[in-house]
Amino acid sequence: MSFAAPAVLFALVALPAIWWLLRLTPPRPKAETFPPARIVAEISDKEETPSKTPWWLTALRLLLAALLIVALAGPTLRASDENAPGEGPLLVILDNGWAAAADWPTLRDAALTIVGIAENDNRPVALVATAEDPGQMIAPSQADQVADRIQALAPQPFAPDYQSLLPQLETIAATAGFGGAAWLSDGLGGPGPEALAILLQEAINGPIAIYYDADARLLGLVPPSNTAAGLIVPVIRDAAAETSEGVVLARDLRGRAIGEAAFRFDPGAARTEVLFSMPTELRNEIIRLEIGGQTTAGAVQLLDDRYRRRTVGILSGEGSDQPLLSADYYISRALTPFADLWPTSTDIAQSVTDMIAGGTSIIILADIGTLPADAETALTAWIENGGTLLRFAGPRLAAAEPSLIPVELRFGGRTLGGALSWEEPQPLGPFPEASPFFGLEVPSDVLVERQVLAEPTAELSDRIWAALADGTPLVTAADIGKGRIVLFHVTADTSWSNLPLSGVFVEMLRRIVTSANAPVVELAGAATAALAPYRILDGYGRFADPGGTAQPITAGNPDIIVDSTHPPGLYGNDDGFRAVSLFSSDAELVVLDAASIAGASLLPYPETVPIALGYWLFAIALLLLLADTLAVLWLAGAVTPQRKQIAALALVGLLLPALPDDAKAQNQLTPADLFALEAANRTALAYVVTGDPLSDEISRAGLTGLSLVLARRTAFEPGDPVGIDIATDELAFFPILYWRVTAEAPMPDATSMARVDAYMRNGGIVLFDTADQLERTGGDFARVTTAAEERLQQILDGVDIPPLEPVPADHVLTKTFYLLQNFAGRFSEGAFWLEILPDDPDVFGGRPARPTDGVSPIMITSNDLAGAWAIEDNGAFMFPMVTTDPRQREFAFRAGINIVMYALTGNYKTDQVHVPDLLERLGQ
Repeated sequence: MSFAAPAVLFALVALPAIWWLLRLTPPRPKAETFPPARIVAEISDKEETPSKTPWWLTALRLLLAALLIVALAGPTLRASDENAPGEGPLLVILDNGWAAAADWPTLRDAALTIVGIAENDNRPVALVATAEDPGQMIAPSQADQVADRIQALAPQPFAPDYQSLLPQLETIAATAGFGGAAWLSDGLGGPGPEALAILLQEAINGPIAIYYDADARLLGLVPPSNTAAGLIVPVIRDAAAETSEGVVLARDLRGRAIGEAAFRFDPGAARTEVLFSMPTELRNEIIRLEIGGQTTAGAVQLLDDRYRRRTVGILSGEGSDQPLLSADYYISRALTPFADLWPTSTDIAQSVTDMIAGGTSIIILADIGTLPADAETALTAWIENGGTLLRFAGPRLAAAEPSLIPVELRFGGRTLGGALSWEEPQPLGPFPEASPFFGLEVPSDVLVERQVLAEPTAELSDRIWAALADGTPLVTAADIGKGRIVLFHVTADTSWSNLPLSGVFVEMLRRIVTSANAPVVELAGAATAALAPYRILDGYGRFADPGGTAQPITAGNPDIIVDSTHPPGLYGNDDGFRAVSLFSSDAELVVLDAASIAGASLLPYPETVPIALGYWLFAIALLLLLADTLAVLWLAGAVTPQRKQIAALALVGLLLPALPDDAKAQNQLTPADLFALEAANRTALAYVVTGDPLSDEISRAGLTGLSLVLARRTAFEPGDPVGIDIATDELAFFPILYWRVTAEAPMPDATSMARVDAYMRNGGIVLFDTADQLERTGGDFARVTTAAEERLQQILDGVDIPPLEPVPADHVLTKTFYLLQNFAGRFSEGAFWLEILPDDPDVFGGRPARPTDGVSPIMITSNDLAGAWAIEDNGAFMFPMVTTDPRQREFAFRAGINIVMYALTGNYKTDQVHVPDLLERLGQ
């Protein structure tokens, strides 16, 4: 047991004096009422007066005083073998990389326990979170402040960057004079942890304790291979791990399970593989692989178009007596590891038709000069719809006037020893930055002896993917519609060059095939194009908002270092993305060899949390004080049977605050219960809390102003507006949600949007307001997609939205309370969109009298309704109107009243057209 203020215990020496005073304090004399005659009769000559307090009451009061003294000293109970290392300032190192996510609550609680022990010992503490910004504050500070920082930490989806921390840590250690260090390790080893251990031994003037779970073992996934047999996924572990089997799950972009495959490690093995044997089309839908039961970013592998296996069709202009030297052979050998080859026939027109119908991603023409008319027409349409045509030159192509080529060709070729010749064969030149080949190593032994030449035109330079050392184009490409045509100006065999014998030929084909039907390559038309973070993994391997630290990646960069600026995840957008995962193909999991760190104590995570006894001692002292009070009243004769009941009730009432929180928790409502109770008791307008403080404040102020107007003009008296967290709060209590969309607000996750989708399906209405007309260009508000509208499109992606139209002039919404022609806010030019109503030619000129029994589940505007309604605390309007019409704010309030009445009453106004028929029927 330790004490926060041990000096207070010296007050215990005053207990004898207290005892001496208490024993001489007599109790109050007992008063009894008797008839006077009886008093006289029983008068005795002997006078009896109490001379001292009863011993048991004295002992009770002494115990009460002792408890108060001990409680004021701040006693804390903890395990005898759990202490913060050393004396003086304490350095706490907390690993919060991806591996810590496997058991983060235990790791965090252990750090809080050590900091709590240091706080009881009045020791300053410095905290180092190894996966946070290297510029974080490491100076010693109060232990309670460090505890708050630990509570705010979370596992990061990358490994700790020890090397960046070492210089600053070394500087702080030299000035702070740390008397001990506690390193709460995630169990991972390697050069970084070893360098940190060496620094601690040199810089800490005291003991070093390393806390880690020696039995914990981690699993990880590395990039897979999409082979002809199936998708092969390597699984890694540390060789000493006891975990020998598990399951890998495959999911698509929406998180739906596509398949699963079991794995088992051989004894002592650090790597094994699982095989997803399924149709190519199904394999190509896999976006995410994860190990079942593992909650770390390392147990997740993300896939993009580079891992899709495509079907390739090959057509050659001429057969060969030596198949192993033909163009077909070189192309097939290069493509087999990462593509499925379509069987071909001698009928080119029929083969093209079959390939297109079979869904091939890319068709290769090797030295085909003139195509049959039917085949050319079919290929043209296929390319414009997104297909990729790859052509190789040859004698036939050089002699013909071919169509479907990316650049205009000069008649004849460039040949070694000919009229247009080199003095010697030409090597390859560097790949341009705009080329998908950028980043590949240029081999020095590749030589070209003959090629077809491109006519120099204005657009030629933009279509060159590869060139020779003298600048002559070797590979050119052009986009045709949604597809692409690529031309190698040499043959696919070795007759014109030795390029097909090199490894770079395989990599060039791999990148061309990967780009076939791959929108991410279109996004990165230049290899240096930037792809913004789209869906980022958190430390637990879950998709999360990118946040402010994630930066765009370069599309053509093959080696992206995963860190705080480039965390693992998907980069791009819905149309195409690049996947970045934690591990590379050669990754290994190495555990911390803590036993080899000389001078360090190896300890398990602290499991016993220090218990502060002061609260309990004060509670017991309060009970003793009540007992003392009752004893004095009893001795004084003030406790009658009726007063006993009152005293018992008072005692219970006084004891309730002294009970522990867990004893009272059974009688308390949960926050969800309180929210439901309050929402059910009074109808209120609600708005979605987006995370953008300014936008949320405008929404609250706007609904406050509209609620006041509703209470004055209608029978509806709403309560105060309610801010709704769509991820946790129950939405069913609110007839309509106002959602002010801004580009700065964080993106809601898929689970939250699923709750919103269910809310709309069950009768709720969501009013989206982009409030962005000031961002539009031109005085006539020309149609321009704004950032807020783009964010709205991202929010609604995946939500089942019905077809929408601007509100018709005869729609029920225009007459629920006021007769309106438009729905203006601060702006008046934006359309007000809602669900399209089915046609009914007999009513309202094509509009139905009763469009089902519901209302439109969604409304969209850009007129900033909340900005027009918003009022400040003093009643003044928060924003001016963007208009020359002085009545526009009034029209904005009328629009709001109509919207609320529409949400509350549905289509009752539309039903009025049936009143004459109903009255006539009743009259009959």
